[in-house]
Amino acid sequence: MSTKRSYVSPRREQAAAQTRELILRSAIDLFAERGYGRVTVADIASGADVSPKTVFASVGSKGDILNEIVDAAVRASGHERAMRSVLAARDPESALEALARGTRAGNESQFAVHEAIRKALPSHEDGEALWGRATAEYRAALREAARHLHALAPLPYTREETADLLWYWFGPTGWRTLVAESGWTWDRAESFLARTAIATLTPGERGSSTARTTAGSG
Repeated sequence: MSTKRSYVSPRREQAAAQTRELILRSAIDLFAERGYGRVTVADIASGADVSPKTVFASVGSKGDILNEIVDAAVRASGHERAMRSVLAARDPESALEALARGTRAGNESQFAVHEAIRKALPSHEDGEALWGRATAEYRAALREAARHLHALAPLPYTREETADLLWYWFGPTGWRTLVAESGWTWDRAESFLARTAIATLTPGERGSSTARTTAGSG
């Protein structure tokens, strides 16, 4: 008895993927603008120009959509590429400049996604776990950067303290404070954060010189 083979249409698969992308983009924009708690599945469907039934069939519930946004943000963060540049640096100053450049690229390209996640935290049933999932690989990358910095030269802080400082400067909150809340350009924020990190972590004449430049630029 022959078994009937199911037929998969590439065109249909492509259309389904495009619909899913439209739904996720609609959700990101709405969550970032209004906050997760003030957005309904019907709102997301309207923004994507599909029916609520299609939203549920394609992605799932509002919670499923947020989970997919978090997972997609982790995949698209670019932290692996940024870390390759950091780990290729042969002195702390170059490593910190590469870190500023790499984290800037990720935060700038994913800004709306980060806003969508951040605004979901107060109304999400487990906001702390959600934030932990969204930032775990980011923090791990900065801990790896701290290990590399300590391998390159003696620094005035412990490795754990250095990792904390890197998160303080180069984590999403640091970038958001300067760019979204204070109106700085991304270029200015990148330059300032790199100079601040170098001045704080790099001992010796270059660090002192950078510290004076940073102080004078305020």
